Amino acid sequence: MTCNRLAIGIVLGIGVVACAALADETGRVYGRITTSDGDTYEGLIRWDKNEADWVDILNGTKDRDNDSDFERKRRSSRSRRNIKIFGLYLEDVGNGYLLSSAASGIRMGHIRTLEPDGDDAALLTLKSGKTVELSQGSTDIGTNIREIIIEDKNEGEVELSWDDIEKVEMLPTPPGAKSALGERLYGTLTTRAGDQYTGFVCWDMDETMSSDVLEGESRDRSRKIKFDKIAACERYSASACEVTMKTGESMVLRGTNDVDESNRGITISDPAFGDVTVSWGEFDKLEFKPAAAQVTYDRFDGGRPLHGTVYTEDGEKYTGTLRWDDDEEYTWELLNGSYRDAEFQIEFGLIKKIEKQSSRSTMVTVSDGRTFRLRGSNDVDEDNKGIRIKVDGGKEVDVDWEDFAKVEFN
Repeated sequence: MTCNRLAIGIVLGIGVVACAALADETGRVYGRITTSDGDTYEGLIRWDKNEADWVDILNGTKDRDNDSDFERKRRSSRSRRNIKIFGLYLEDVGNGYLLSSAASGIRMGHIRTLEPDGDDAALLTLKSGKTVELSQGSTDIGTNIREIIIEDKNEGEVELSWDDIEKVEMLPTPPGAKSALGERLYGTLTTRAGDQYTGFVCWDMDETMSSDVLEGESRDRSRKIKFDKIAACERYSASACEVTMKTGESMVLRGTNDVDESNRGITISDPAFGDVTVSWGEFDKLEFKPAAAQVTYDRFDGGRPLHGTVYTEDGEKYTGTLRWDDDEEYTWELLNGSYRDAEFQIEFGLIKKIEKQSSRSTMVTVSDGRTFRLRGSNDVDEDNKGIRIKVDGGKEVDVDWEDFAKVEFN
């Protein structure tokens, strides 16, 4: 894998953001929330603890169109029934099960409005005007959401539940906006294999702000250390973490899920491709530093249809709009895969090329030239359900994964 550091800017596919010192919070999520009883709040928003910036991903599931012509060609016409496993519905077609819902997600900056639709779904209106419904697939959507905090410009910090929300309207973050929660955590994570990822940090799936606290025990004393005091965290063992303070002092913490194998993972949100989540077993060190760049709300367009050229193993090529894995068809959607216990979510609009390496792995090249060899997902292995191309000029072509060689996106 190559993971070249950005030196000049961050390519977003929809513009270039120059690397500069973060002077304000214009990369933070900002909006207006109308409650079910008619109150209105406006300010910086922290969503479900771990979404605070426009580049962060709102995760959920979306329905799949298993009755499309493409899908009907791929399965038996025998009667079906639905079952549910791990929150996803599967369809029994007699010769196997098909997912009738699929994991999905979208960067917060693509969203214009969000409206709860019952206890477990949300209707999103994107900047493009398209509407998308996402349902529970994480704690980001539905009554299991951990918290919604808006820092109202008049009232200060207001905490809301899912049932309180009537509508969320996303708005450009005003220059000079400041947060009582501190700054968004940012740094460089190094894995035990030596791979490095730089971006906005979410520790243990819930600590994202400099005012958040790292908890642990040192010398039989409980410690609660604000992240703005920490220079680095390093895996000490499966059950402990060495913490280096900005003062130079260091200590070994253990005894909580913040600092041992119960840690749910460290996520780096890289504006240039998406998210990567590293498990505690693969984690080596995280060094905190000021954010190199911010990505403002106007850098997101709400998505466009995927368009590119598909090449087959036989040397044929087809150029047109694409439907990947009979599922993803817009630039805001995410390609999933794993590499050495790191889980990737890569925005399609930031992908330059996808090349099949074997039946079980695929090389993904993102817009800034970095490459990631991914496996472990039907997006990137032999379980891929194929690529449909609506060729410029009209006809539709289906390319099975076994015939697929590569795609280059426009």
